[in-house]
Amino acid sequence: MLTQLPFTLEALEKAYAGGVSPVAVVDEVFERLASINDPGIFIHLCDRDSLRAEAEALGPYDPGKPLWGIPFAVKDNIDVAGIETTAGCPAYAYAPDADAFVIAKLRAAGALMIGKTNLDQFATGLVGVRTPYGAPLNAVDPEIVPGGSSGGSGVIVGHGVVSFSLGTDTAGSGRVPAALNNIVGLKPTLGALSASGVVPACRTLDTISIFALTVDDAYAAFAVARGFDSADAYSRPLTHEAMTSPDGPLRIGVPDAASIEFFGDEVQKQAFDRDVARLAASGATINYLDFEPLYAIARMLYEGAWVAERYTVIDALLASNPDAIHPVTRKIISHAESMSAADAFRGFYRLAELKRAAEPMLEGLDMLCVPTIPTFYSVTDLEADPVTPNSNNGTYTNFVNLLDMCGIAVPTAPRADGRPGSVTLLAAAGKDAAIASVARDFELNCDRKMGATAHPVPMPAPLPKATSDRMDLAVCGAHMTGLPLNWQLADLGATFVRRAQSSADYKFYALAGGPPDRPGMVRSEGSDTGAVALEIWSIPKAAFGTFMAGIPAPLGIGTVELSDGSHVKGFICEASGTNGATDITHLGDWRIYLEQKAVPA
Repeated sequence: MLTQLPFTLEALEKAYAGGVSPVAVVDEVFERLASINDPGIFIHLCDRDSLRAEAEALGPYDPGKPLWGIPFAVKDNIDVAGIETTAGCPAYAYAPDADAFVIAKLRAAGALMIGKTNLDQFATGLVGVRTPYGAPLNAVDPEIVPGGSSGGSGVIVGHGVVSFSLGTDTAGSGRVPAALNNIVGLKPTLGALSASGVVPACRTLDTISIFALTVDDAYAAFAVARGFDSADAYSRPLTHEAMTSPDGPLRIGVPDAASIEFFGDEVQKQAFDRDVARLAASGATINYLDFEPLYAIARMLYEGAWVAERYTVIDALLASNPDAIHPVTRKIISHAESMSAADAFRGFYRLAELKRAAEPMLEGLDMLCVPTIPTFYSVTDLEADPVTPNSNNGTYTNFVNLLDMCGIAVPTAPRADGRPGSVTLLAAAGKDAAIASVARDFELNCDRKMGATAHPVPMPAPLPKATSDRMDLAVCGAHMTGLPLNWQLADLGATFVRRAQSSADYKFYALAGGPPDRPGMVRSEGSDTGAVALEIWSIPKAAFGTFMAGIPAPLGIGTVELSDGSHVKGFICEASGTNGATDITHLGDWRIYLEQKAVPA
């Protein structure tokens, strides 16, 4: 009966509600493992009899526990009480006496921990073969690398043996294995999942990640595992949001033709172009961007301070027993020994400069869409060159945590040659639900199987419509960033969204009176109208009345048409208010007017 059952949460929940025992599911896990016969997946596999006893102890089916009887696996740099944590290095191993914060939450929800999975040693690598335990084989094609550093966690989900698994992600380790094994890889906002009980790679950039067969399953596990942990100095008290249908058309940035990189893989390029076209067909506006500023940020990850962070984890072992460390890993991390504290600060300064340079390209976008990996590499490729393919795998992943973005890798339809398709959606911190909702759309009418299984992707249920408690507001004068009345927006909890322009159907005036100097926009007809520079701010609806009460005549709030034909609430001016005003339509920008006014005649 269970042989043909996909181990998605929905399928298992239905089976349990129908009388299937979690003991039978444990037995099926071991049957599937025996048929796979890959000793490289687990560093520690739990005892079958012990797991059967744990499953039996769950008692009668309890749908009140969201992960009741759900099997999962854990990357072996995350603590599970009573099982050695190795981080992929036998000489480093220790026996924790408590579960990691996240493990405790998952077990409390009824989940069954099956074992600790293999990884690139000390979570340093994106290929999955830098391990003394024997690398796991890719679930889809054993000639391809499994991906890393969370290789075992990606492979075990790809085979459909567990419903989800935990990895970690610093430079892409929770996304690259997802692309290579045809599964979902959710990389949360930094601090959303506690790192208590996790061996760090780069402590300031690490997060636990989640692999699953579907977006819904990954997000369900995330909903259970997340939560503020006061014992973790990097934990953040973030609000969890449910996935909802996107509210209006999205603005999605993708690499332009000059900056996108596939290292000669034309089939991968065609698959990505197809996937971007699908986003456009769904109503999204696609913005093509020069990604070089992001690539420059990505290069910082293995320069200076962040290599030194990895060094802090293993410096004692490097000094006492360097041969215990994988030679490639040792070479990468030992580079920190030639660096100084001054080098680290120079790295911080350079990163701040690069972030500032990247801000204009990201402004006004809802998210980015990138290839999860630029191409595929074989195990043979890595034997010939253990560094270059690994670096190339991080093309679209290495900059993400440095920019404090969340991300989700989602399978798309197979490429023309049958290999898995995959894109990653990226957004600002806290936008986990938004990107998961869009990723979910790739599962609709997507002709692919889940992982390496024979099971098609189940049709996800429709999402509820978003019910926003905020509204967009266009401002054109003293309320803009850095100008005298901007505090009125900030004090009410408004946040900057993007710069924009009105349609070309407005007259623009510098009104009489003041201070402060105030502009007025008047909708008009004729050849002497123009476009006006705007800022769009998001303001809580509950605060809008307070904001309106402070707006003096002849100004008011009306509907402003933007240059793209869309409409938004914004400042408008009564026609009578232009008496004695200066016509500045030809300038079309309040800041330009202020600059010119400040220049002595």
